[in-house]
Amino acid sequence: MTGASALSLAVVVESLPLAKPFRISGHVFTRSDVVVVTLSDGVNIGRGEASGVYYLDEDAPAMVAAIERARPAIEQGVTRAALRDLLPCGGARNAVDSALWELEARRSGQPIWALAGLERPHPLLTTFTLGADDPEVMAQGALSFAEARALKLKLTGDLALDIARVRAVRAARPECWIGVDANQGFAIGDLDALVDALVAADVKLLEQPLPRGREGDLDGFTCPIPIAADESALSLADIPGLVGRFDVVNIKLDKCGGLTEGLEMAHTARRLGLQVMVGNMVGSSLAMAPAFILGQLCDIVDLDGPIFLAEDRTPAIDYSGGLAWCDEAIWGRAVEQATQA
Repeated sequence: MTGASALSLAVVVESLPLAKPFRISGHVFTRSDVVVVTLSDGVNIGRGEASGVYYLDEDAPAMVAAIERARPAIEQGVTRAALRDLLPCGGARNAVDSALWELEARRSGQPIWALAGLERPHPLLTTFTLGADDPEVMAQGALSFAEARALKLKLTGDLALDIARVRAVRAARPECWIGVDANQGFAIGDLDALVDALVAADVKLLEQPLPRGREGDLDGFTCPIPIAADESALSLADIPGLVGRFDVVNIKLDKCGGLTEGLEMAHTARRLGLQVMVGNMVGSSLAMAPAFILGQLCDIVDLDGPIFLAEDRTPAIDYSGGLAWCDEAIWGRAVEQATQA
């Protein structure tokens, strides 16, 4: 957004129930409380949704408070560039940044992908995530994702049980690409045994095995499977320190503060020889839409958040044949344009 003009800001909190409890290392989720921001210039509106970063204690009240503190500057007509100085990385900035992108698209009549300097979007192969559970339950869950071509398994740091989980899912779905997400659950001393089991099960990605702050423990560790940084890669500032320790950067817009910074992270990671992944917190299709734009630059895509909800928004992302497709009618296109398409 190049110019600045007065805006009106609306902020609401919505509680999105999950279809069933979702478990990862150290947490069980039953709902996703999201903050929805709407910006209006009196003619056009822009919207953004954010869940925040739970492991940084960024919940809906904290995000609302941060946005309200910044309300005067936002309503004066903040630009996306200025927003990065106004709000820190996190969900609050993501919600406002997303709203600014959509507002700019509707003002200019250009699609967001063009504003971002990208080619026309295409459907993306996405992983479908299995929450940590008994191995047999996870295997059944893998079978229930009948169209999935890629699966991501949540682990908990219980080495024997996690290995059993991986083996059960691999036996159930021998044809699928499989990655695992440890959510900081392991110590460096556990990794040799874990990696041996992952290699035997033909697992293609190991995400965030160690806690944030223990990145140095990976110095000198040789792994035949690419290691992805998630909690270790919160923002652009973290990217240089990943080189030589990680192979992949998992960019989540709630972590980094929006598509504006996410695009910079992707380009910087590429320049430094790292692969790029886009991930998500659990949220509706409105939250996934900006990440879908970022996903056009990514090697690995994990944009399955809406499938865990009891009910998504309408219109919604289409999940077919293992692919995710986010139409511009969900986010970015003017209402009248969407109606006429």
